Amino acid sequence: MKPEMDRRHFLGMGAAAGVAVVAGQRIFAQAAHAPAQAAQQTDPGSVPINTTKLAESLYLLQGAGGNMVLQTGADGNLLIDSSFAPAVPRIRAAIAAVAPTAAGGLLINTHWHGDHTGGNEGMHEAGFAIVAHRATRERLSTLPTICLDQSLTIWRNGDSIELAHFEPAHTDTDISIRFLKADVLHVGDVWFNGGYPFIDEGANGTISGMIRACDKALGLASASTKIVPGHGPLGTKAELQKYREMLAAVRDKVAALKASGLSEADAVAKKPTAEFDDAVGKGFMNGEMFAGIVYRTL
Repeated sequence: MKPEMDRRHFLGMGAAAGVAVVAGQRIFAQAAHAPAQAAQQTDPGSVPINTTKLAESLYLLQGAGGNMVLQTGADGNLLIDSSFAPAVPRIRAAIAAVAPTAAGGLLINTHWHGDHTGGNEGMHEAGFAIVAHRATRERLSTLPTICLDQSLTIWRNGDSIELAHFEPAHTDTDISIRFLKADVLHVGDVWFNGGYPFIDEGANGTISGMIRACDKALGLASASTKIVPGHGPLGTKAELQKYREMLAAVRDKVAALKASGLSEADAVAKKPTAEFDDAVGKGFMNGEMFAGIVYRTL
């Protein structure tokens, strides 16, 4: 039986207490935090939130779900993504530890997946208005309440914050968030830093869309820009470029195998990801799973 990680399986495991996504997150946590501690965590509510200062009044928050960014200031708090629902008390505590006020503000979702939006309801109850792409609202049914189609600019706490939609990539709901003054760019799950990405076929995600999204993100960044991936450690433009080249190399190899008439199973058996597996194939998404997704989304 061929290895396969489809959307229903991936999201279903996430809904069941987030065990699978936390397991995937462990691979990245092991690179940046304590391996033993990360290996023992299964409940999103028990995973600590690690706070890293990115710029004045701007922080990276990392816990069980996707990477979050917090901006604080006189205009109120602005949070990017909300992890899993059980993580909300820890998120609120992390905000209170660095913000002048723990009162609500704006919450921006990078896309619709539950490891980035599971805490929406809890953060909304804490006073946060939720902003996302229109397709995110459609997939989540209710929240968010403020939507964009292609772009939106927010002026807050002395910075200009630019939101821009990626054409279908990881999903059809992906957006980037760029803090111009702070020179920080959050690209959501367009980038899994340190692993092969999951691409949500059921939400119109494609490998070529991922590559185009990387190109768009690279065009927004300079050599000094701090780039926040959806999962994994904080990165640089050079590291995102290397990731983009890996995606393109695998895409091209799989495309050639598919064009030659090989079935998905036979193409995967050719190990088109082999040169990258040691570096990025040891997470929840191994090379065979990724090659299968690439084949199906060509």
